[in-house]
Amino acid sequence: MSSKKANNVVKYNKWGYIFLAPFVIVYVVFQLIPLVWTIWNSFFENYRSGLVQIGPTFIGLENYITLFTNGDLITYTQNTIIMWLLGFVPQIIVSLLLGAWFSDTRLRLKFSGFFKTVIYLPNLIMASAFSMLFFTLFSDGGPINSILVQMGVFEEAYSFLSHTGSARGLIALMNFLMWFGNTTILLMAGMMGIDTSLFEAAEVDGATSTEVFFQITLPLLKPILIYVMITSLIGGLQMFDVPQILTNGTGDPMRSTMTLIMYLNKHLFSKNYGMAGALSVLLFIITGALSLLVYKFSDNKES
Repeated sequence: MSSKKANNVVKYNKWGYIFLAPFVIVYVVFQLIPLVWTIWNSFFENYRSGLVQIGPTFIGLENYITLFTNGDLITYTQNTIIMWLLGFVPQIIVSLLLGAWFSDTRLRLKFSGFFKTVIYLPNLIMASAFSMLFFTLFSDGGPINSILVQMGVFEEAYSFLSHTGSARGLIALMNFLMWFGNTTILLMAGMMGIDTSLFEAAEVDGATSTEVFFQITLPLLKPILIYVMITSLIGGLQMFDVPQILTNGTGDPMRSTMTLIMYLNKHLFSKNYGMAGALSVLLFIITGALSLLVYKFSDNKES
């Protein structure tokens, strides 16, 4: 009887391996092998100068040393973080407010389902389409400039993409509009998971809505807030499509909107595979460290 059960277990395991095989094959071919190949390329001098191919020549850590000594890495990291903060800070504030309103049964908001759908819709729009829309709206001859000139705010058309503050602000605004709906849904799910008896007890004790929010809701939302912050930071480090399209890949004005992934793309476009590999490895290490933070925090909460 025991041998028959053992045979059944083996048969079930066989089907499990069969169902796992497609995922394993796709992962190895499209993720693991390219990852190992990228790390390997980062130790080589391998680029094209005109029509002449230089390398591949093994140079060890020279590509990494170049990245840290030429100053561009720090500049573009600062650009990326600044634009991420400009979009993330209002995103988290607005999402917290909307989440609190939508999850508060005492307000009895009408058409809440409709409004939840509307605020999430920008997340479904392709970033390229969003960027082209903003490029048209805020161009020198666009409708925004026309309205502002007619209202007397500006005497002449203001070149939004030629000034550092306004260019960064537009990129941050687009990222805010695209992602605040997703963040609102996440935070609202966390708020709806809080035991309602806590709010009822606070109401009996005479606590105001503000006191309930800061003393009950926010502390209990800490795990999901940290998750949102770190995943948003990872997404910010990978910021590419919006500034790339809005500035036509130049990072103007004066490279103030050039992000790390745009910098990586320039190395790939110029076929400098060694430098591109080194920069990719650095971004992989940073992203991996942030992901470990999320895992460690979640693991501590579960234990």
